Amino acid sequence: MQQNKLSLSVQYPDPRVQEVLTRPLLRRWVKAALLAPAQITLRFVDADEGKTLNRNFRGKDYATNVLTFAYNEGEDDSFDENEATQADIILCTDVLQREAAEQNKSLEFHAAHLVIHGVLHAQGYDHESDEEAEEMESMEIEMLATLGFPNPYIES
Repeated sequence: MQQNKLSLSVQYPDPRVQEVLTRPLLRRWVKAALLAPAQITLRFVDADEGKTLNRNFRGKDYATNVLTFAYNEGEDDSFDENEATQADIILCTDVLQREAAEQNKSLEFHAAHLVIHGVLHAQGYDHESDEEAEEMESMEIEMLATLGFPNPYIES
C-alpha cells in the first residue's frame, strides 16, 4: 500500500496537551486517515479561540471538539484524489479533555479519533445524512483499529 505524502504543521497556542499529543504521534494518526497527499495544520486551541472560530465560521456560539477548514474542495464539494488535500484542523483542548473524561477514554484515544474525523472531513467526507454518517463512522472505526484503538462508538 502506497503511503501518501504529508506536509504537517502542528501548533500549540494552548500548550496543555503538547507533552502527551506529540508531533510524531499526531503525524501517525493523520497518515492513517489519508487517502491522498496532504498539507495539513493541526492547531490546539483553548475554549475562547475555539468558541470564536465556531461562532465566526459556523454561526454556533460554543467551543466544539474539532473544526476542519478544507481549502481545496471543489465547487460541487467533491474530493479530487489527485489533488493534495489542504486543510487546517482545529482541536479545542478544553472540549477534548472534558469529553475524554466524560466518555472514560484516554486523551490519546479521543484525540486520535478527532484527528481522524477531522482529516476525513478535510478529504470531503461528511455526516449530514445517516448514510454519510455510517460511511464516515465505519472508516473511523477501521482506521482507529489499524492504530490499535477500539471502536469509539461503543460505550465503555
